[in-house]
Amino acid sequence: MNPKRCAACKYLRRRCPKDCVFSPYFPPNDPQKFACVHRIYGAGNVSKMLQQLPDQTRAEAVESLCFEAKCRVDDPVYGCVGIIHLLKTQIQKTQNELAKTQAEIAVSQTKLSQTQNSDFM
Repeated sequence: MNPKRCAACKYLRRRCPKDCVFSPYFPPNDPQKFACVHRIYGAGNVSKMLQQLPDQTRAEAVESLCFEAKCRVDDPVYGCVGIIHLLKTQIQKTQNELAKTQAEIAVSQTKLSQTQNSDFM
């Protein structure tokens, strides 16, 4: 066994060639990263996707695949869409709370202004 094999080649129980497409993105010290991606997308599909991308965008694509695969494992029905929905709901609630607070501030400022005007008269 070659201790320098990437996590993908270790998982697939094969030799890791020098030009391995997985090697830069799936280091041997993080085997779960590849296992999760492989479980959802399959090694062949991930390999094809990476080979079709320019080198400078591959790392970001791998991080996205890993995130989406982990979300799909955690929530098989909704995956990352469930997180997006949750975040949109939180944003909407926060915007509503902000609008209420701004309205309360405006009312308080109006009352303060009226009180100061009545004190001067």
